[in-house]
Amino acid sequence: MRDQMNNAVKLFALGAAAVLAAVAAGRGHDELYSFHMIVFAAAAIIMFIRYLTGAAKPAVPEGEFDASLIKAGVVMTTIWGVVGFLVGVIVALQLAFPEFNPIPPWTGFGRLRPLHTSAVIFAFGGTALITTSFYVVQRTCRAALISNEAGWFVFLGYQLVILLAATGYVLGGTQGREYAEPVWYVDLWLTIVWVVYLLVFMGTIMKRKEPHIYVANWFYLAFIITIAMLHVVNNLAVPASIFSSESYSLFAGVQDALTQWWYGHNAVGFFLTAGFLGMMYYFIPKQAERPVYSYRLSIVHFWSLIFLYIWAGPHHLHYTALPDWAQTLGMVFSVMLWMPSWGGMINGLMTLSGAWDKLRTDPIIRMMVAAVAFYGMSTFEGPLMSIKAVNSLSHYTDWTIGHVHSGALGWVGMITFGAVYYLTPILWGRSRLYSLKLVNTHFWLATLGIVLYAASMWVSGIMQGLMWRETNELGFLVNSFAETVDAMHPFYIIRALGGVLYLAGGIVMAFNVFQTIRGRLREEGGSAPAPAGTVAAE
Repeated sequence: MRDQMNNAVKLFALGAAAVLAAVAAGRGHDELYSFHMIVFAAAAIIMFIRYLTGAAKPAVPEGEFDASLIKAGVVMTTIWGVVGFLVGVIVALQLAFPEFNPIPPWTGFGRLRPLHTSAVIFAFGGTALITTSFYVVQRTCRAALISNEAGWFVFLGYQLVILLAATGYVLGGTQGREYAEPVWYVDLWLTIVWVVYLLVFMGTIMKRKEPHIYVANWFYLAFIITIAMLHVVNNLAVPASIFSSESYSLFAGVQDALTQWWYGHNAVGFFLTAGFLGMMYYFIPKQAERPVYSYRLSIVHFWSLIFLYIWAGPHHLHYTALPDWAQTLGMVFSVMLWMPSWGGMINGLMTLSGAWDKLRTDPIIRMMVAAVAFYGMSTFEGPLMSIKAVNSLSHYTDWTIGHVHSGALGWVGMITFGAVYYLTPILWGRSRLYSLKLVNTHFWLATLGIVLYAASMWVSGIMQGLMWRETNELGFLVNSFAETVDAMHPFYIIRALGGVLYLAGGIVMAFNVFQTIRGRLREEGGSAPAPAGTVAAE
């Protein structure tokens, strides 16, 4: 009786949502708003039909491990990775060859650039974080999710956010806020999804059978809580109309800039750093079959990192209208971040103590170790670039682009690839991946791609900064802006080539993963042992 009542409430809520969205679509003041309301209505109708027919019933009873949710996450992480890398290659080619615009105006640089960043950070990275956090919290707490249905709501609701954001960018709808471009009603929907995510994650920890809370869960929890706070504050806005996609930020002037980069830097710090450190602290020990090198260091790493990171955002606003003391505060905390960041890198690398031979035989652990190495390099370069004297040369140049991508492609990409390779054979009950040699191929394609990309942008950026500040004996600038752009053209071509190699690696991964799901096993020579990510190891 209770289940029937719950089902009736869900059907009523979904039906009402579909009707309200359809009405809003008809009254929309702009094309983007009307299109998005149609998408909302379609999503509500699909879920209404699934509940009505019983198709939305969870694959397993409440209180049991739902592998289908994690499987769906692994598949979508793989797909979003390829999509994000592909759009990145198109954008890189547009910078090298501006006339490259396949379907104007939808594929112009101004629309594809936020699509690329969101696809890689939030679609690929965010789906990976939700998927792995749900997997890790259940395994380390020895308890199933507090609600499988709520877990599915988080996953599917987040995929809807991605769809709305992506279509919004292509149709020209954006708030114009870095890493926070989706329009106001998408932000509201993401807030609802994220609150449920927090409740599911914390509820699972609270019902744990393991008395100890493993360190990976601390990092995941910090990521979830802090991103919620950052998202809400940065996106405080007043809609122009309830039937319009337009809105006005609650902040203005330098306060708006500071809020934006308090959000922007900490989105990097907690979304792309803390969340993926949670991934590192679980999957590297599992793949290496070794305990974390120092649990005490991991706790020091956690508390020092989350305390220092939140203050570092002002270093994005050196030499602006922001008060000088705030700029200096951001710089000092950024330099201090070097220590806890490298503490985490050392902890990850030293976990391989006694198992360094695995670097020769296991391409998955090789990929994870490379990720930690890129993490260490990026967290050295970031504090260096926050120093005012260095920032005066690097800011607004391609050096920053090289820095961001060495971290995103090297750290975030590589550790996610390793996690996907670890999870796939376990979830689908395979003895190993379809091909370990293809993992090795992916590793070298990705590594070479990152090197070409980052190195070209470092050289291009430093040259760009030097050309901008070069003056003659009378104190006049020597180079025009157009001359600097022309000088950077060869490096843009190299960057595009690096992106193509990285995309090729992502396609190789997708092929390997889907062949593994199909149950295929490629016969490969050599006596290399199967990696730790197998059914037996779990």
